[in-house]
Amino acid sequence: MTAGSIVLAQPRGFCAGVRRAIGIVERALDLYGAPVYVRKEIVHNHHIVAELVKRGAVFVDSEEEVPEGAVCVFSAHGVSPGVRSAAADRGLEVIDATCPLVSKVHQEAVRFARDGRTVLLVGHEGHEEVEGVLGEAPDRIVVVETEEDVRRLALPDDTPVAVLTQTTLSFDETAKVVRALRARFTDLLTPGEDDICYASQNRQNAVKDLARRNDLVLVVGSRNSSNSLRMVEVAREHGAAAHLVPDESHLDEAWLHGVSAIGVSAGASAPEILVHGLVTRLAALGFDRVELQRGIAEDVVFSMPGRLADPVTGRVPRTPLADEAPLSPGGAA
Repeated sequence: MTAGSIVLAQPRGFCAGVRRAIGIVERALDLYGAPVYVRKEIVHNHHIVAELVKRGAVFVDSEEEVPEGAVCVFSAHGVSPGVRSAAADRGLEVIDATCPLVSKVHQEAVRFARDGRTVLLVGHEGHEEVEGVLGEAPDRIVVVETEEDVRRLALPDDTPVAVLTQTTLSFDETAKVVRALRARFTDLLTPGEDDICYASQNRQNAVKDLARRNDLVLVVGSRNSSNSLRMVEVAREHGAAAHLVPDESHLDEAWLHGVSAIGVSAGASAPEILVHGLVTRLAALGFDRVELQRGIAEDVVFSMPGRLADPVTGRVPRTPLADEAPLSPGGAA
């Protein structure tokens, strides 16, 4: 195979909310010992879940599966008030790892619903984040995913509405849906800031650039990771062949035929070790020149809950900026 090059996206991989959530589970295991129960996957990545299981985390689908009085961590995607109530009824020691940006959407939903508005939540029906927000005001929140959904809404055009969005959506596709809502409804409010998180926007923008510069774009991420799937879609929409790669074992060498330049990125819940693995596999196949894309350097840090403070010093551990040392340009090592 002809030698080729790799361009590593910047930024890629873990966002602040994911680092915080993983750190919360690790800190809870340090403080309370195993087992620590986690409702749903703490973040949508198979490697992270498997590593935490090795440390003593137990992942469950419902708070009802957690023994009464046990420690239970809520995932980064957030939960509904009903879940919080059920956990309280069971006497669970709850530690909330909800991403602060998701919590902001919950607060906005409550505020708009209390103001008497119908909340139109742009998102994917059934996604954990959407289910959590829906639970804040189920009688006043309607999920819309496409422009066609907007046309089918059984609401008068003068209905007072407010628009919120799932944080991990494609920025471009969401903008189309929001434009359709603005065109239809005469009394429409949106929050002061866009709900799609900074990390999703930054990674999508980086992938757009990769798609314009490379024959192929590979996105490291699990199949149930919404933001990773959106990155693949964005790359395809901007002219590149693109595939989701949960880890290097899922690389199909047929994708590389006729390719001389590959862009590599990773979803916000994918650890750098999986990027290392993919780059090493590509190097063995002839793609042994690595360069780093010019991009935004993220420095956002979210603090951990106060209840995880050190019992002696009272200090709350700081969430690290990165999960591991990044790959160096110029080689796969």
